Amino acid sequence: MRLNLKTDGRQSETALMIQRGVSRLMRASGFAVLPEFTLATGRRADLMGIDGSGEIWIVEIKSSPEDFRADAKWPEYRCYCDRLFFAIPSSMDPDMIPVDAGLMVADSWGADILRQVEAAALHASRRKALTLAFARVAALRLHGLYDPPTDGF
Repeated sequence: MRLNLKTDGRQSETALMIQRGVSRLMRASGFAVLPEFTLATGRRADLMGIDGSGEIWIVEIKSSPEDFRADAKWPEYRCYCDRLFFAIPSSMDPDMIPVDAGLMVADSWGADILRQVEAAALHASRRKALTLAFARVAALRLHGLYDPPTDGF
């Protein structure tokens, strides 16, 4: 069964292309990935992934230099992951991305990690809360695909 997932209209075509490529890379690397994951602060991470050992990555997608310059919220994501990455298209200058974050370059077919970043371990209680939230969001999204909610439910 092939699912046609709808977007919420906030993402540009370039951002969706990057999202697909990064998701493919992370999945091939053993991560379960969710796009548009809402953190406890109410901020939404573009991509969040958890691997088999419980390591959590957040990937912030930047589709253009203007997109990067207009965003000041990404430093808050550091408190919610072991590693923070930016993902950009190949047309964007990688030198504008902060050197203390990881860097991926992506297209719709895949992605490459250009710069790895050292892990900064999360506190155990935050990891547990994020892992539980990730599992619940994933299960609810899956359920919504095969049994969409109705107005009265």
